[in-house]
Amino acid sequence: MARLLLVDDEPALLFTLSQLLKSRGLEAVLARSGKEALAKLEGVDGVVTDYSMPEMDGVQLLQAIHERDESLPVVMLTAHGSEKVAVRAMKSGAYEYVTKPFDIDEISLVIDRALEARALRVQNRRLTAERALGRTIVGDSAPMRRLLDAVARVGPKDITVLVRGETGTGKELIASLIHAESRRAAGPLVRFNCAAIPGDLAEAELFGHARGAFTGATQARRGFFAEADGGTLVLDEVGELPLPVQAKLLRALQEGEIQPVGAGRVERVDVRVVACTNRDLAAEARARRFREDLYYRLAVVELLVPPLHEHREDIPALAGQFVRHYAERFGMDGVRLAPELVDALQRADWPGNVRQLENAVARMVALGGGGEIGVQALTGTAFRATESDAETLLDGTLSLREQIDALERSVIARTLAAVSGNQSEAARRLGLSRGSLIDRLKKYGFAGGATDSPS
Repeated sequence: MARLLLVDDEPALLFTLSQLLKSRGLEAVLARSGKEALAKLEGVDGVVTDYSMPEMDGVQLLQAIHERDESLPVVMLTAHGSEKVAVRAMKSGAYEYVTKPFDIDEISLVIDRALEARALRVQNRRLTAERALGRTIVGDSAPMRRLLDAVARVGPKDITVLVRGETGTGKELIASLIHAESRRAAGPLVRFNCAAIPGDLAEAELFGHARGAFTGATQARRGFFAEADGGTLVLDEVGELPLPVQAKLLRALQEGEIQPVGAGRVERVDVRVVACTNRDLAAEARARRFREDLYYRLAVVELLVPPLHEHREDIPALAGQFVRHYAERFGMDGVRLAPELVDALQRADWPGNVRQLENAVARMVALGGGGEIGVQALTGTAFRATESDAETLLDGTLSLREQIDALERSVIARTLAAVSGNQSEAARRLGLSRGSLIDRLKKYGFAGGATDSPS
């Protein structure tokens, strides 16, 4: 359902327009002033605003809207005979203007065209990004559309972005999209996993080092900042960086300068940083586990990637894309998911988010013999079942052993999610030895999906 923001200081006109939208299957968001409209702008597909309003007129509101999102269509309502106002509105970037009193059919047609133009811009933006990334972007739910719209708005602006979300939600894809939407798209896109490198080596990896700077440094090496010069550096799991390295990262962001370890020189770099994390860095900063000044420097714009359970309507399309990808990869023809399997996948609560769904579908395709994959393929698949899924699994289509395995797998998945993947803590809560838990993780296909420490 498309959402339109209606802005007017006359309640009667707002009521009339909102009823018109509802009759056409559209959602109306109401605002009595320009200031209120700007506060309600998030997630709308278009704006219909009166020109004559106190404090902020329609053109001023239009300009403020386009500073945030220049692709958002704005329809201006003007008084009869005010041609100069209409011309000013069109020169300022209004999609169209309609004179009052307006004809219902006329304004309905203008709104329809504005929404079509908006949809076409979004589609073109997505196709451009897909070509740049070399992969399909799936996400037509409202949360994902809002996220992708935000990416399109922030991408061209050369500012630091913090992408936050649970493990497996696709933060790396969002970071890649930001690069693809930016003016640096032709430059390098470099990734650095802050959690994969020991703290004492992170500085040398990020900023480079001179020959002989430390034991084993037999030759000089450029760091990731230097490699990303002129492009984008994605810092995965930035919350894992040690505090001393955070201080040097802050200098690099503020001054555009880096100093390789063991070198007496300072180098200038032109790098845009996109940081990703599954932590709440604001809370980490308050607890003094993360530099507060670095947090504010990274989070000039903060984007939150929703967990999969908040946009379940995207699961059928995601699962279908994964089926096609892995069927092609494994050289299999005619692979498809049975409708009841798709329903079960959509109802499931995926603690590992999109990454876990992809791994589950890959397993089903790999173990299937081609053709249609039925709901029995869920046996051995690591996913967390909701109560309705448990009813599906225990409806008599599976053997007793398979039903017991499915329930045990679900309990283990829930426990792992509750302890952020910490195997030792999960084993304690389940009353198992760690070795017994690891055996069950392998049995149920969790391999690589849990760690011995929170992730």
